[in-house]
Amino acid sequence: MSNPSVEELPAGDERLRSTEYFGYALGDTASNFFFQSFNIFLTYYYVDVWGIPATVLLWLIPLVRAFGAFDDIIMGLIADRTNTRWGKFRPYLLFGAVPYGLCGYLMFLGPNFGPTGKIFYAAVTYGLMMVAYTVINVPYSAMLGVISPSPRTRTVASTCRFVGAFGAAFLISLFVRPLVEYLGAGNEARGFQLTMAIFAVVSVVLILITFLTTKERVTPPPQQKSDVRGELGELFRNWPWVVLLLTSIFSNAFSALRSGSTIFYFKYVQGFDSTPMIWRLDHTTVFLSSGALGLVLGTICLGPFARKVDKKCYAAALSLVTSVCFLSFFFVPKGHFWILVAANLIAQFCAGPTSALTWALYGDVADYGEVKYGRRSTGLIYSASLFSIKSGILIGGFLVPLFLAKFGYAKGAETQTARAVLGITLAFSVGPALFAMLKAVALMIYPLDQRRVDGIERELVARRVAAAAIPSA
Repeated sequence: MSNPSVEELPAGDERLRSTEYFGYALGDTASNFFFQSFNIFLTYYYVDVWGIPATVLLWLIPLVRAFGAFDDIIMGLIADRTNTRWGKFRPYLLFGAVPYGLCGYLMFLGPNFGPTGKIFYAAVTYGLMMVAYTVINVPYSAMLGVISPSPRTRTVASTCRFVGAFGAAFLISLFVRPLVEYLGAGNEARGFQLTMAIFAVVSVVLILITFLTTKERVTPPPQQKSDVRGELGELFRNWPWVVLLLTSIFSNAFSALRSGSTIFYFKYVQGFDSTPMIWRLDHTTVFLSSGALGLVLGTICLGPFARKVDKKCYAAALSLVTSVCFLSFFFVPKGHFWILVAANLIAQFCAGPTSALTWALYGDVADYGEVKYGRRSTGLIYSASLFSIKSGILIGGFLVPLFLAKFGYAKGAETQTARAVLGITLAFSVGPALFAMLKAVALMIYPLDQRRVDGIERELVARRVAAAAIPSA
């Protein structure tokens, strides 16, 4: 048995170099160039631009996801068993970056197929993209659990990560529509194709920067043995993990549902067309970009408080505020644009830190599992984070076309019926509000408060120091 290096031993509340925080954040910037594009534009692209019926999406997306139901867990198990000179998780950033960018581009390639060909192409490219997303993002997320042994340092890294993620969301909401219009020159499908080509190249470069600037510092206990059945059993007996999984699903569901219904809401409920209101930006773009800016500012301004307060209670309180703001959209009369912007800014200002805090909690769950079961399955535990993203996208992505279909949305119509308008409004306001409320409830149930987390950290420090004192074999 070899002694752990100094870097592998806990060092209290040590901080990382600024370049490492920044480099780690860029990884989620890369992911969100596509993730946020899917959230906001994929349903609109499939239905209004490329011509796939909304009713088809009701079974297409769930069917594709069913085929990849366990790929997150499988990837987590594989990553935990990877041992290279770059670590367990970083190699997947190096070798997965190019396939990830290519798959994202192919989703918006928009070949001129017939109705059946379009459905088949959408299913295949969506499935490939989900696999590529898994290969990149399970290891990337798991890196948060090994980038430092300190929970507080991981919280800072998670905050930086989400500044990067929400910065990408800001850029997506601000520039996608103008880019599509400019690059497509009147051909919206061509505009999406070229815009996503740009995003693909940028994403690959950013992922490679993350690989080059980060380092893994926490390793499993020296005596740990590989046992898939045991690890899976421990995972589902890990109650904090189960609650956090539900929390993350609710979080991603309200984001996907609200984002996917935004364009329909502004076009058919509020009656705002694509005429520029500020420079070349229309109402929808201003709304989306101001909300994304709120996410960034909230994470920067409110995130630092997480080092001093109980993360779970803090995140729950902020989620309640977000829920109330989302619900208020149902009551805003037509044409009151700046009221919508103000409510959205408050909602997103509070939502930003809750995402960073929730993801930081996964590192605490990995510590809890190591103390309770003597095994550290960081990749497997963080695979839940990606499962929650995909599940949230699935739920939100399913509900948007469901509301459109069930309430009588008519594709291409200049105006919609009162019933269709109600369905779009519910998808944009009440639905996301309910999911945000469920997230707050789940966070209050989550059992690892700061006192327990501090105790777990002290226990792990003692174990690793004791292991370091054992002479090499």
